[in-house]
Amino acid sequence: MTQPVLIVEDDRVQREMLATFLRRKLDFQSREASQGREALDILETDQGRDIKLVILDLNMPVMGGLETLEIIRQKHPAVPVIMLTGSKDIEDAIQAMKLGATDFITKPYEGERMMVTIRNALKICTLSKEVSRLKNEKEGTFTFENLIGYDGGLASIVNIGRKAASSDIPVLITGDTGTGKEVFAKAIHGESMRGGKPFIAVNCGAIPSQLVESTLFGHEKGAFTGATEKVIGKFREAAGGTIFLDEVGELPLETQVKLLRVLQQKEVEPVGAGKPVPVDVRVISATNRDLQKEVDTGNFREDLFFRLNVLQIKLSPLRERRQDILALASHFIDRFCAIEGGIPKGISKAMEKKLINHDWPGNVRQLENVINRAMVISDTNILDIEDIMGLVSLRPESQLTAAALPQHKDICILSDDGKFKTVQDVEQEMMQRALDHFEHNITQAAKALGMAKSTFYKKMAEF
Repeated sequence: MTQPVLIVEDDRVQREMLATFLRRKLDFQSREASQGREALDILETDQGRDIKLVILDLNMPVMGGLETLEIIRQKHPAVPVIMLTGSKDIEDAIQAMKLGATDFITKPYEGERMMVTIRNALKICTLSKEVSRLKNEKEGTFTFENLIGYDGGLASIVNIGRKAASSDIPVLITGDTGTGKEVFAKAIHGESMRGGKPFIAVNCGAIPSQLVESTLFGHEKGAFTGATEKVIGKFREAAGGTIFLDEVGELPLETQVKLLRVLQQKEVEPVGAGKPVPVDVRVISATNRDLQKEVDTGNFREDLFFRLNVLQIKLSPLRERRQDILALASHFIDRFCAIEGGIPKGISKAMEKKLINHDWPGNVRQLENVINRAMVISDTNILDIEDIMGLVSLRPESQLTAAALPQHKDICILSDDGKFKTVQDVEQEMMQRALDHFEHNITQAAKALGMAKSTFYKKMAEF
């Protein structure tokens, strides 16, 4: 289960009280640190995977709150910080806000105020991330480091992508549907010399066949019925930048001839113009088809294939980069919250396991749809297996039978030294057996033991 809140407080009792409050009122698990240096070490290790918020005490030994806040804002600017203090000095609040604190709360805090502050801070966090992402895409400065998994499952492919970005040659991106070909193309553009210039994406398969030529190359007013005004076309819209031809294998043969001329002559001829127009544009194309087979069957021109396929980059399906699945899921949770409102939710261990083990035939796009559905369906702050029923193949819930349990299934009431175990020890062992059996699905384990889910969580924390 994710731990989205880091509590930094030197008073152990205060830490535990706040952790209990977060668990009971917001269903949040939390991590704890007793001083600033420890908190910074935790954030450095986390690398933005789980921790979405820091609640930071002002007065602490070793490294105080304001010094810690200043470093957090420098190294982890996307993580909001709420300051806590027992001081009534308004200057402390002013200084904290100047250094970038999201809010400032005095102790003892009111529960309702704390909940509102936490929710607002998390909303601001997710919204700022989404705004930053959209800004990078709009300005053409989206880079490989903006890709989830650039240093994980995509590392080897990113290395090739960076080499592609350093030149201006045509690139053909291949891979299954939903692997993120357009996003990868944006990263190549953003890290190239054309970064900051237009990036125009065209889905060749979505354009009616009679409009492909005018859409790509433009047309003059009156060139054909319905041409009521002059249109410059997608190639000239991308002048100075990059045009991305998605599903290029869907282009009609007659359009392929004209596209070949554009690549060879660096000029387009608008419909009805009568003369070509020079154009400076880089071409990145993509397909989920085997273009070599399309060439062999006569559906795609061989000379155009050679022009587009100067450098080919194949994106791996999601099942071959499972280490990125949880990071992608967290990213989609944040994006959903930024667009739809609300605060980020965690993912149960059972759901994490199912997400990682699923084969994802629809790849990243399918994962995004599953997470969006789960965010809508879930009634708690933790996404669980029930929230993805019907979207991800799940093994049916089995009955708790003796044959299904692991070996040594009997729970002994005697400890190794021959003494009776306490009721708490036996209960803990029963809960652990139930969790193991139901693959850490807390909802099913609690149900099997006749225990409320909230009680199960509480006892887990106690154990």
